[in-house]
This record gives sequence, structure tokens and C-alpha cells, in this order.
Amino acid sequence: MSHAVFDHAEFDDHEQVVFARDAETGLKAIIAVHDAHLGPALGGCRIWPYATEDQAVWDVLRLSRGMSYKAALAGLALGGGKSVVITNGETRKTPAMMRALGRAVEQLGGRYIVAEDVGATVDDMDEIAKETTYVTGASSNTGDPSPWTARGVFLSMERAARRRLGGAGLVGARVAVKGVGAVGRHLCHLLHDAGATIYAADINQAAVDDVVKRFDAHPVGVDEIAAMDVEIFAPCALGAELHVESIMRLKAPIVCGSANNQLASAQDDARLAQANVLYCPDYLVNAGGLILVARPPLGMSAEEAEAKLAQIPDTLDRIFDRAAETGAPTGAVADQIARARFRPDTAPSRGGV
Repeated sequence: MSHAVFDHAEFDDHEQVVFARDAETGLKAIIAVHDAHLGPALGGCRIWPYATEDQAVWDVLRLSRGMSYKAALAGLALGGGKSVVITNGETRKTPAMMRALGRAVEQLGGRYIVAEDVGATVDDMDEIAKETTYVTGASSNTGDPSPWTARGVFLSMERAARRRLGGAGLVGARVAVKGVGAVGRHLCHLLHDAGATIYAADINQAAVDDVVKRFDAHPVGVDEIAAMDVEIFAPCALGAELHVESIMRLKAPIVCGSANNQLASAQDDARLAQANVLYCPDYLVNAGGLILVARPPLGMSAEEAEAKLAQIPDTLDRIFDRAAETGAPTGAVADQIARARFRPDTAPSRGGV
């Protein structure tokens, strides 16, 4: 397996990839530290029923690498890491499993700090915290980062709307939100308060019903929402949403959402630019949650964290300006800026993240 990891297309010179197994609890986890030049690697734990171990490896490598870019672009003294826990029909997440993951994190001696991601909760972080101090997002420190992630996406969406749509920005804008879980639901709340018209899709019908009831959203099928005739498409579920087929169907002139790794390949960044779609780089606009959970390890005050959050749309504006000046896609511009901060001596390329 180590040979397969080193030769993996998504490897990108990761510093450390650890496979953790606990037979008693059924834990099967992979922890990846992509880069720790700026500081310890911080990144969430994704708990997911991966069909194969190869899928889990692919996901953790892409996600951890994206965290390096996210931390650098947010101006945080942190590196990029991620963990994934493999569940299936026979293995379910349990408190004991989370404590076993905490012991695996503890063995890394602070090189990796764990937080929430898809499938993980504040309660899970509380269990992990029983075995390691290298955890954030627990009830004892920051709590749920989802509202902060949604706030960063909303502020970026507002800035992108004013640039592309002009006028009142999000007032009256039609926004298609794919994925209305923890972050997507908070985003719908902000959009509703801003006067936008919301279209919502999710594999969880109860989540859709909730935002329909609370925020007057219009329900749409998960296979149709990306192709809707709206002003903004917001991918807020899993990654690889933007690929050659979906981009051909895309009608929205703006893409701005909370999902990680929205581009299926590096070429999709250029495809969006060629289609005259204003793409807001995902790892910038969704950095609000990272900023919140970075407070304990970095000793940031609430005021400092709020200032970092407010800088997200300003950074986005600089990316838009440079893309317009150079003709480069916005994702490529963001990559170049971020990589210059954490790996200044290497070429600014990171595959399909």
C-alpha cells in the first residue's frame, strides 16, 4: 500500500500518510499530513461509507492537500491535513471508535489537529478529546464550525454577485444550493434573510423539507439542480461536482459553494472560465470554519477571527482582479497565491483540487 500511495496521482509530496486500525472498535482510518511548513496540519475528520480503500486514499489525499491551500490563503499559521474513517454496512460510528481515532491522533504528537468534517459532529470531537488534546471544534472550545463556513461562503457570494450581477447583489437573486446539511442549511438562512430566492436539493429529503419550511426554498431533484437557470449555483455537498458534463449543462454565471474539491480535474477550472462562469475557489470561500476552529491552537481572539473572516471576500476580489488582468482561471490564480505562501520554491500546480 505504501508504494501505491507514493505513486498515487493525488500524492503531491505529502509529508505523512498514516493508516490506523483498531480491531476492538472497528476503526479503519487514514490520516494524511500534506504540508506543515507554516504550522501544524489542521483538518477535519470525514466519516463516510467508502466502497473501497482506494476511494478513501484518493479522498484523504485530495482533502488534506486542499487544507494546505485553504490555511495559506486564509493567512493562518497552519498546515494542511485530513483524516477519513471508513464505515460500511457492518461498521458504524461509535463513541469508542472516536476515542480510538483520538489515540491515533495523539500518536502523531501534534503534527495533526483533528476537527469536524462530513459525518462528524461536536459530540464526536468530545469523544476524541478524551484521548488527545490535538482536537478542536469540541464543545469545550469552539463548537460547531458550520455557521462560520456558511458565513464565509455567503460573504463571498455577495461579493461575486455584485461584481457579475451588479445592482442589489443577492436581493432577488436565484440561488441553487446543492446540499442542505449543516453548512447548506445555514447558508439558506443567510440567503433568505438577504432576499434571495432559494432552490434546494439534497439526497436527504428531510433536510430539503426543513429548508423549504424554514426559508421558503423551492425543492429540486439532485440531478437537476446544477443545470437550473439561476444566477448562482452553490455546491455544498461532496466534491467533484464540476466536470466536463456538468459544466456543459451549467446555466448559472456564478459558482460559489462550500463543498471541498469542487473541480473534478484541473482542466475544469479553465472550462468554467471559457464558459464565462465566475468560479469562486472553494478552499477560499469555505475557510470560515477553519478560521473558527483555528482559534484554540493559534490563540486567536474572537476579534482576530472575525477580521480573518471578513478578509475572505477581499481576497476573492484580488483573485478576480488578477484573473481579469492575466486571463488565467480564478482557481489557477488562487492556487498560485496559496502555494507561494506554503511552498514558495515549488511549481504552482496541484492537480484537480
